[in-house]
Amino acid sequence: MKRLLDLLLSLFLALGSATPAFAETTMEKIARTGTLTIGTRTGSPPFAYVNKQNEWVGFSIDLVEQLIIPSVSKKVGKSITLEKKESAPATRIPLLSSNAVDLIAETMTDTRSRRDSVDFSLTFFVTGAQFLVKRGSPIKGIKSVGGKRVAAQQGATNAKIIREKTPTAQLREFPDQPTAFQALAQGQVDTYTNDGIQLAGLKAKAPNPRDWEIVGDFYSYEPYGMAMRKGDADFRNVVNNGLMDGIDSGKFFEIYDKWFGPKGEVPYPMSPEVKKFLIYQAVPK
Repeated sequence: MKRLLDLLLSLFLALGSATPAFAETTMEKIARTGTLTIGTRTGSPPFAYVNKQNEWVGFSIDLVEQLIIPSVSKKVGKSITLEKKESAPATRIPLLSSNAVDLIAETMTDTRSRRDSVDFSLTFFVTGAQFLVKRGSPIKGIKSVGGKRVAAQQGATNAKIIREKTPTAQLREFPDQPTAFQALAQGQVDTYTNDGIQLAGLKAKAPNPRDWEIVGDFYSYEPYGMAMRKGDADFRNVVNNGLMDGIDSGKFFEIYDKWFGPKGEVPYPMSPEVKKFLIYQAVPK
């Protein structure tokens, strides 16, 4: 018994004198590894996708490479490289919480419920949910999808809203945009719902864009932000500083025009109201 007590006492003293291990912050992780790892998409043009040259490109990726990487590099005092991993609505929060990625940079809507799990950067894009249909479809908006077969992405806010607003719709969820669009093209569903800009990207990249229509008024407000682990204020400030510097300098709008301007991959003019809102976010408070 005495030996057991001595052993337990020794173990207690060893644990008591040990230095507690604290999880490193995102900035400490980046400084140690020299790498910023983002979760992004392979099939969401023009935000993030793999092009015909097998290059991983897009608006979200350009924002990270041209605005956020310089901000992070300046903060840590050395050059930082970018690593990209594929994410999707169902996997992006787990990727963050498991430290597999540091930042989600794609088409993630900033919602109150998601803020329970992650923090968001300032808003970098504003759109709303609509429907993609074959030209001539009787579907004209959310009021006409009752009883219809509606495709949506797993884990997307659009699916949740369809369930709430049109419970008679036959909702079918798919893991990503390409499979949802394939189901629509093959007649397995009557429409695919997603944010209007993402539908515009799918239509633009379709073999015959004129075969498709985007219909209906916005039935939701979708402000996109970049997500990161909750409570990591230092990293969030660095990300926001990069975006705000880009807005202040005009670089942000140059990148936007590259992808969404008249000669961009998916023309999607920025309204004066949205531009005013973006500029307002960059004003020192």
